[in-house]
Amino acid sequence: MPTRILSIFGTRPEAIKMAPLVKQLEADAGIESVVCVTGQHQQMLDQVLDLFQIQPHHNLALMTGNQTLNGLASRLIAALDDVLASVQPDRVLVHGDTTTASAAALASFHRRIPIGHVEAGLRTGNLMQPWPEEMNRRVVDVMSDLMFAPTASSKANLAHEALHGKIIVTGNTVIDALNLTTARIDNDATLRAELDARLPFLDGALPVLLVTGHRRESFGAGFANICAALADLAGTNRVQIVYPVHLNPNVRGPVQETLGTARNVHLIDPLDYLGFVRLMQRASIILTDSGGVQEEAPALGKPVLVMRDVTERPEAVAAGTVRLVGTEREAIVRAVTALLDDAGERDDFAHRVNPYGDGHASQRIVAALTGRPFDEFVSGGVGGAGQVMNAQRAEAVQ
Repeated sequence: MPTRILSIFGTRPEAIKMAPLVKQLEADAGIESVVCVTGQHQQMLDQVLDLFQIQPHHNLALMTGNQTLNGLASRLIAALDDVLASVQPDRVLVHGDTTTASAAALASFHRRIPIGHVEAGLRTGNLMQPWPEEMNRRVVDVMSDLMFAPTASSKANLAHEALHGKIIVTGNTVIDALNLTTARIDNDATLRAELDARLPFLDGALPVLLVTGHRRESFGAGFANICAALADLAGTNRVQIVYPVHLNPNVRGPVQETLGTARNVHLIDPLDYLGFVRLMQRASIILTDSGGVQEEAPALGKPVLVMRDVTERPEAVAAGTVRLVGTEREAIVRAVTALLDDAGERDDFAHRVNPYGDGHASQRIVAALTGRPFDEFVSGGVGGAGQVMNAQRAEAVQ
């Protein structure tokens, strides 16, 4: 009798990181894979599902205009309880630190269904940064009996908290997703040309500064500072800025007001994942407050400046693949300008080791779920970083 595993996710970042795992679950004869999406992000979520050819068994479509976290959480728990009653899974998998993840874990816990937490153990130590994600990821780990930590540092965080679950170091599934996507782009010249045609203003005359910014804790003064810094940088005529602007009105309002007519600034709608990966490939510097980009961009050899005061991904800071710059206007301008002035330093980023694994995280997770050796999932074993990650996995099974 196959093990019935219900994967629950609802935002675009979750979908990107869960997609390769869902495909690995679907391919395993010992697993009956069921997918439920909540629609916490609906339009952006659908783009990822289409890209990875995932057809959810349950789509709750819970997103509403100007939704509050409490309103969303209450709708999630009620709707997911009905799904759990219908599916009766042997295990639920959730990802990361979203409201969907915390609500799904709580609903599953109330029904005594075992929970596996993908991307477990990330911590800043500050409940307000990022908010509410730091709280979400902590409570999900408390309820989980399997915690799939992306790095040894994440494992150490979990071990320090003395949680009851088993900790397994796997690498991050976002590298799995990125590798699949870059291979598709790199091996298809027609697709590459189609993606480049979406951004005709990138003419090569100036280096590209790719910006992503949407964190709640930056709403207000933080976003005003970020936008002012971007205006300063654009005015130097040394860089062209491409900013896929998040749909949240708390982001769109100040961005459009400050940068809507600025020279060398291209404000565009959010891109699908294929388009965004291609844009990351073409960028010279990436300025972000996103968690996922801190993992993806180093795998592409791109310098990453993080507009936060703290990060739950300290491995990247330690490895030198990202730098924290905060949200102060002068600090952002100074950090970007320093990289523009030093081409050698920009190039050095391409040779630093990405601490988030080798692209086999999904296979390690399925190996743990089925109790089979990891080597069964990667023909001939893995080399280099893979051997390191596999050793970490062996040490991590408590």
